[in-house]
Amino acid sequence: MRFGRDEADLIFRGLFCLIFVGLGAEHLFSDQLIQRLMPEWIPYPRMASIVCGVWLTVWGGLILIGYQVKLAAFALGVFLVIVTVLVHVPGVIMEPTLPEDVAWMWTILQRSNLAKNLCLLGVCFMLFYHDLGKYSVEHYLGRDSSKKS
Repeated sequence: MRFGRDEADLIFRGLFCLIFVGLGAEHLFSDQLIQRLMPEWIPYPRMASIVCGVWLTVWGGLILIGYQVKLAAFALGVFLVIVTVLVHVPGVIMEPTLPEDVAWMWTILQRSNLAKNLCLLGVCFMLFYHDLGKYSVEHYLGRDSSKKS
């Protein structure tokens, strides 16, 4: 099966947004584990989780449907920088006191989340130069960048 550029754009946006929309929904509806992993210095963890969930779901959803993609990429990029600097970098540098048999999981979790966030941030930067395909709201509104040349 061969995909054209428009289909590839739709698949790209769907796969990229899967983590944001999925994690956003988890923050909103089932965040017990997320709250347990939050640093102790974060006040009102449930409220912080809800705000993060709405943020991730809304902006990820806009990229998914292909509407206001540059603004959404900026908003997600800001989120990624904040979470990476405030949560994952300190999590890599300072390990909490954990039993020795599970401490390695903390290290792997923080390192993989740090690397994942940096990769996602790179995609957010590239979305500023991405041309949306015909399966986007921008295309249907007549504002897609592929018509501008």
